[in-house]
Amino acid sequence: MIRFQQVSLMRGVKPLLDNVDVTLNPGDKIGLIGANGAGKSSLFGLLRGELHADQGEIDFPSKWRMAYVAQETPALDRPAIEYAIDGDVTLRRLEDELAFLESEPESAANGTLIGELYSGLADADAYTVRSRAEQLLTGLGFSMEQMEQPVASFSGGWRMRLNLAQALMCPSDLLLLDEPTNHLDLDAIIWLEDWLKRYPGTLLIISHDRDFLDGVVNVIVHIDERKLKRYSGNYSAFERQRAAQMVLAQSALEKQNRQRAHLESFINRFKAQASKARQAQSRMKALSKMEELAPLRAAAEFSFEFREPLSAPNPLLVMEDVNAGYRIESETDLSVTEKTIVSGINFSLQIGQRIGLLGVNGAGKSTLIKTIAAELAPLAGDAQFGKGLAIGYFAQHQVEMLRHDESPLWHLGRIAPTVREQELRNFLGSFNFNGQMVTSKIEPFSGGEKARLALALIVWQRPNLLLLDEPTNHLDLETREALTMALAQFEGTLVLVSHDRHLLRATTDQFIIVADGKLQPFDGDLDDYRDWLFKTKLAAKTGAGAGAALPATTGKPASAVAPPAPAADKRDQKRIEAEERQKLAARRKPIESKIKKLEEQIAKRNAQKAAVDARLADPEIYDGANKKELKQLLTDQAYYAKEIEQLEAEWLEQQEALEQATA
Repeated sequence: MIRFQQVSLMRGVKPLLDNVDVTLNPGDKIGLIGANGAGKSSLFGLLRGELHADQGEIDFPSKWRMAYVAQETPALDRPAIEYAIDGDVTLRRLEDELAFLESEPESAANGTLIGELYSGLADADAYTVRSRAEQLLTGLGFSMEQMEQPVASFSGGWRMRLNLAQALMCPSDLLLLDEPTNHLDLDAIIWLEDWLKRYPGTLLIISHDRDFLDGVVNVIVHIDERKLKRYSGNYSAFERQRAAQMVLAQSALEKQNRQRAHLESFINRFKAQASKARQAQSRMKALSKMEELAPLRAAAEFSFEFREPLSAPNPLLVMEDVNAGYRIESETDLSVTEKTIVSGINFSLQIGQRIGLLGVNGAGKSTLIKTIAAELAPLAGDAQFGKGLAIGYFAQHQVEMLRHDESPLWHLGRIAPTVREQELRNFLGSFNFNGQMVTSKIEPFSGGEKARLALALIVWQRPNLLLLDEPTNHLDLETREALTMALAQFEGTLVLVSHDRHLLRATTDQFIIVADGKLQPFDGDLDDYRDWLFKTKLAAKTGAGAGAALPATTGKPASAVAPPAPAADKRDQKRIEAEERQKLAARRKPIESKIKKLEEQIAKRNAQKAAVDARLADPEIYDGANKKELKQLLTDQAYYAKEIEQLEAEWLEQQEALEQATA
């Protein structure tokens, strides 16, 4: 097990951890969460031995093998598959020793040692290592051809996939993954989630992807207020437990404040009276011993909303036989060649559609988005845009497009030159750009802050069509949730590319796959997509790749020319869906009624208790003539407090029951 015992850590003058204690059991799959800058990566540094605690001890078995993802990738000529296998350092060491001994002239004299090395290689599964590496790289999105290409030929994102492959190839008892999904597409994330579920060792993950955490982890460790707190269950379970704790902590704080007020009131009134001196002294001791409770603070909630869209044409756009791709101009003879990425696009966008684009990296999702945004002209075919179409486009490179030597106020003023500065400041404040941040250069801003600014600039322009290409890449959990809520309430049309399944589920209602250079509708949800992936391209350990055939059956990609379903089938499907909605409503209705009744009772009791508290705050009530009324008021106060506590506990139970009924 891993034990943190009274561990404190400072980075410069900033305290990150303060006398923390937590125990993690062997085989736990742990999600490490906390605000940006809370110390998540530093905690990984402690475990790797790169940082040392200022005090306390971190204890885990010395024999444990640790694996983690390297942050740098050398530009090697070594083939990608060999680089991945290099992650198994024990196997590589045995191979090097064997090669050295067999190259020696007196190798026959080393027969016993050579035999031991061969035995060690067998124990390390050396004879299946290439097959295992191919399976792993296929899951991470590499084709068989790419596996033989040199590491230096890959872009930064693909090199990070190779580093991840190295970490997964390394036999380990403890695996540390810091934002492993950042450079992966949805297909690779689904594969990685399945792989990690079967990982037998202890796993620690830092991630801002709540669906990924929900699918993999069974423990959450939350860094908050320089402490580590362990929660059982996945991220959704953590949210429920945290919410319940906050309710209880607030109740305990209010109760303590009432007790403190009563003690102080008694002391102030009677400390000068000789007859009451002993009781006053007793209450002063009780007051001094009372443990100071601090409110359990939630992270400061961030939320925003898209402004009401401008009126939109219908359809917004129509594409007929469009080929999307790039025109490349030769530097030598100035000739132009065309590279088609997606061909034969017949596509229209209607008001209110909410589309999620699926497909592997490089399939053409971004190319399609750029063509819809008119950033790329069609290579062939006809694209017609409706009059009054206002596009809000967030590209993967949007953060890099910002002027890093300018401020948020400058960026917004550039697109709204006639608007009063105070109005611009107020708007930026709603995106958490306050105080000096508004006029500061954005160069030192975090990736998440820059992405938030890019979103703010889009929101200001009141688009009626949103085109979002991986908008969550730099966002933390809090900002992702704010974006999810804002998009769910957006009244315009949405086309979204994202590897964040929670965002896709909450904001889109239909999917289109970009694959094999074509656009094809997908008849199903993300669970169906996952099932299809494992039955097709991830079914075999090698080979299927991105070019796997797309069968035309329910829950899988449907051919663009597939015949429509018979009317009778559609009627049956609608009837079944209606019955399911009725069953869900029947399950929810009694629980919702109970919740409403409880909320009314809580409000009533709070009002009654507030009236009693107000009367008890009146000094006149403590005169001897009001002794009977005072006694009754104190009795009522205790009764109402207990009633409220019981009602709130029951309300929490009913909320959990409602979630289970909806699941």
